[in-house]
Amino acid sequence: MGDEKRDVPRGEASACAQGQQIEALARGLGPFDATMIVIGSMIGSGIFIVSAESARLVGAPGWLLAAWALAGALTITGALCCAELAAMMPRAGGQYVFLREAYHPAIGFLFGWSLFIVIQTGTIAAVAVAFANFLGVFTDKVSPTRYLIEPIHLGPYALSFSTQQMVAVALIALLTWTNTRGLEIGKLVQNVFTFTKTAALAGLILVGLVFGWNTASAAYTSDWWDPWANGWSPQAVQPSLQASGVLALLMLLGRAMTGPLFAQSAWNNVTFTGSETRDPGRTLPRALLYGCATVVALYLLANLSYVVVLPFDAIQRAPQGRVATAAMQAVLGAPGQFIMAAAIMISTFGCNNGLILAGARVYYAMARDGLFFSRVGELNARRVPAAALIAQGAWASILTLPRTVAVDTRTGAMQYGNVYTQLLEYIIAADLIFYVLMVGAVIRLRRRLPEAPRPYRTRGYPFVPLIYMVLATLLICDLIYLAPTTSGIGFLLVMTGLPVYLIWQKRAAPRSVFEAAEG
Repeated sequence: MGDEKRDVPRGEASACAQGQQIEALARGLGPFDATMIVIGSMIGSGIFIVSAESARLVGAPGWLLAAWALAGALTITGALCCAELAAMMPRAGGQYVFLREAYHPAIGFLFGWSLFIVIQTGTIAAVAVAFANFLGVFTDKVSPTRYLIEPIHLGPYALSFSTQQMVAVALIALLTWTNTRGLEIGKLVQNVFTFTKTAALAGLILVGLVFGWNTASAAYTSDWWDPWANGWSPQAVQPSLQASGVLALLMLLGRAMTGPLFAQSAWNNVTFTGSETRDPGRTLPRALLYGCATVVALYLLANLSYVVVLPFDAIQRAPQGRVATAAMQAVLGAPGQFIMAAAIMISTFGCNNGLILAGARVYYAMARDGLFFSRVGELNARRVPAAALIAQGAWASILTLPRTVAVDTRTGAMQYGNVYTQLLEYIIAADLIFYVLMVGAVIRLRRRLPEAPRPYRTRGYPFVPLIYMVLATLLICDLIYLAPTTSGIGFLLVMTGLPVYLIWQKRAAPRSVFEAAEG
């Protein structure tokens, strides 16, 4: 035990059950690497496409920017709180460990279970398909309708294997394999692609703001704060909505925030790598704060560039939601389409590497606690959780195959969507609850363990945690009201983990990080 205590870096509590794990995992992530994981996991394809739906929901450029700003405020306040927990408990699994320690192992397990069945793996699948989708801009051989296996219908769903799905699966397999080769390779890929795509996004923003500004854009031709003056109607956007006036606008503003929140999600992924971060008491808080602030600023500027380049109806009706592509085509002409496609491919490649690298550490931590398949809790010769990476990659690949089926009422043609998109929509409200619980853990642990080492303390405590919790709770209630069936299915998906937990907990042996502090 004495050796374990000497190896525990500054910012960690006394030696615990994961002491052997801390020694086994390589501490190879420095401040720059950790920040690149934050930025790289956040910037995917969302910033380039979700503004179309948000613009339709709120009907005015000022409210579109407000949706992104409010989502950014939630991200920053959440990161400020998460930074305290990450510095306090720098363990593999991150948020899983925070929830386990603050509440109960079952809460941590349900978070990890949701991450594995939908949140992380579904996002990996979505980002991989987005990569393949934009590869299709350069070659028609990669297409959702060029099938290697034609759709096999199973009621309202189908299974298929198109060239687009093949590319998505190949990307997941490639990045899973590179991450099994060791942390050094994984972080090299992350650093190179994150730096490149961040520079590309900044460049695209500058092109829009410097060369694309024009008097036909939404900034000049639309009322900034009165959506009704722009021809907007809340009932046209949400036919079932009973509210009217300002209340209807505020409720739809909440729904318009879901896209921006999804685009800004995964900032917590760096906490999953806590056992592989050098000097985590300093590194993790700085990575969270610098990384989140950078992305929030870039996203606000990107949306401002859309507003000064395109008319508002062009933002709302961008083909396939590709607002960024429409903006670049407006400024650069036909080459803009290919420039954007290349930029998004770089962005999604780097994003998926970060998601794959970090996500596997959660299942690894669960398995170490006896709450997942034991093989997943093992490391390979290169000191990375290869089995966890493979399990994650396999399930994410499977999620690319099922399709939703709908019939176009005008043409009678079959239209195919993606099941993972449906699953991610279902689980948004439930995922937000896990974030609220994580932020609440700061307050809970301050009261329960006031003397525990805290290398970083949340600035603005207790107001910052309370602001996040109030805003996020209002948003959750809004989503449940506007989409009760969708939210209900999401909660049911989370609760499918409960019987699994009851089975595994019989052999589980999680020990508190704070056993010594609690006496």
